[in-house]
Amino acid sequence: SSGINAEWPLRPGALSIYLENFATSLGSREQLAVAEFAQALLVIPKTLVVNAAKDSTELVAKLRAFHNASQTIEAKRHFKWIGLDLENGKCRDNKEAGVLEPEMSKVKSLKFATEAAITILRIDDMIKIYQPSKEDPNSYQNAVKQGRL
Repeated sequence: SSGINAEWPLRPGALSIYLENFATSLGSREQLAVAEFAQALLVIPKTLVVNAAKDSTELVAKLRAFHNASQTIEAKRHFKWIGLDLENGKCRDNKEAGVLEPEMSKVKSLKFATEAAITILRIDDMIKIYQPSKEDPNSYQNAVKQGRL
């Protein structure tokens, strides 16, 4: 493969909308996790817009509207190519502008970040599960009781 997904580009905003819609079909705990993950994906376009000194609320809302339309309205499927034009502070058709991104590196980055987050959460769960004993075997009181002092 050429590394470019011509059928459906991987866009954090579009993936966020897809996951938000998917989350509504899940059970309560899973639904919350998927919805939060979807919100976390929006950090990417928001950060890019803020770093370009543009209004992130307005631009990201427009971008999400385009991506939502591309996923829900067949006649607007071509909106999947809409991305951010940060030089001019607007949304544009990136395919028409000749801006194509290597999908493979985006997928690998997303997988790596997800695995890292899961690892951190597992470590946090393990720390919470570990209940240290109330008595320290090396405490002064235990050393006296055991005749070590």
